[in-house]
Amino acid sequence: MSDTASDREVAAALEAEDAARASFYGLISRLFYAPPDPNLIAEIGRAQSGDASEGAGGLGAAWRSLQEACRGAYPALVRQEYDSLFVGTGRSEVTPYLSGHVEGAAADRYLVRLREQLDAWGLARREGIGEVEDHISGISDIMRWLIENRRPLPEQQQFFEDFAYRGAIAFCAAVQKSSSASFYKPVAALASCFFEIEKTAFEMGETA
Repeated sequence: MSDTASDREVAAALEAEDAARASFYGLISRLFYAPPDPNLIAEIGRAQSGDASEGAGGLGAAWRSLQEACRGAYPALVRQEYDSLFVGTGRSEVTPYLSGHVEGAAADRYLVRLREQLDAWGLARREGIGEVEDHISGISDIMRWLIENRRPLPEQQQFFEDFAYRGAIAFCAAVQKSSSASFYKPVAALASCFFEIEKTAFEMGETA
């Protein structure tokens, strides 16, 4: 009986951890998909600490920095910053498409391989969606989908390593270095910290 109860406790803890992971991926996706509206800015600013953001190395500090940014944010200025960084006139200052941040031969077939993988899972862009599949928002959403659909950890790890980690880290670094970024610097810092935690967790799983 005690073993069964212990198994249930472990399963519940894993489910809570995966729910937190999926929520983080969902938040990253939303913040980079479009400038946050006043409701989202307010919700982040007043959110309670003490959940997955606490006790996870620098993730808690990164989360609190984003909260501070939200508490002092003006939605119109955030929208202007978003457009300047990721949309621009003709060419964005920082491309949100991760294939643009992958160096070497891997960049050549990145989008082809990504589309092949999505097709294997039966996933495709919805009609009317202009963003290409390798947008940071889309890649984060796919990771969320993998977690919520209980895909095996090796499958999550393979996608993360092939299509998410390198491009996302380089993208976040470019945002943090940008002189045009203000609100999006703590957003990028939070995302970068989370991706590093995911990388470490996957690597620990390999040796467990």
